[in-house]
Amino acid sequence: MSVDAVLLESPTMRATVAGRVEVLDRVGALRLMPDDLHVTTEGVAGYFGVGLKAIYSLVVDHRAELVANGYTVLTGSRLTSFKEVSGSQSRARSLALFTRRTVLNVAMLLRDSETARRVRCLLLDIEQESRGQSVAEPADERPRYPEGSVDAAVARVAERVVRDVVGTAVVPLLNALAVEVGRNSTKLDAMADRVDRLERIVLDDDERTVARRRLRLMRAVDGGAGDEEIADLLV
Repeated sequence: MSVDAVLLESPTMRATVAGRVEVLDRVGALRLMPDDLHVTTEGVAGYFGVGLKAIYSLVVDHRAELVANGYTVLTGSRLTSFKEVSGSQSRARSLALFTRRTVLNVAMLLRDSETARRVRCLLLDIEQESRGQSVAEPADERPRYPEGSVDAAVARVAERVVRDVVGTAVVPLLNALAVEVGRNSTKLDAMADRVDRLERIVLDDDERTVARRRLRLMRAVDGGAGDEEIADLLV
């Protein structure tokens, strides 16, 4: 598996680096709309060097994640207001918009694009650099007293007292707590199993819905549908 595949497969890892939009400009020039904030579907496809069909399909498969990162489709009064504010000349009845954060999200999901792969590799390099080297062991900052001094004797007594307290009170308490945690763990495992079964049922329904939407979209694209019809299918 390639190094950048971790971003393709892990939603958690994608969320970790979702804000590093600066890497987009280091890989290529992103064609923004007149408002300098948004990118159209055509602009996203052009940046990654792929066809519109690839972006449409990705939106269908990962819509919830993309929406969470700024993807939106404007219609009606919202579209009219956006055109007035941004200076957009589009005559479409609906308009799909990607923010820079959304474009970065696409880069972490799009498999068949060299540009997307370069973005992912750069993201991982930056993330590794930010974590830095492993943290050094903390220094022993306990005070050092001269051997034979009163302070040294007091310190030894205090250490013995702490050990006795830990052995006679803390350890038995931890043991009892471990037993109780074990009992609760069994109950939680049973509850988690029920939740998993419910999630699988919901997931199956979601996957069927996504598959139907993808099929309609692909048929429209293959049939030469116009931009407005395709945009309506993505709403």
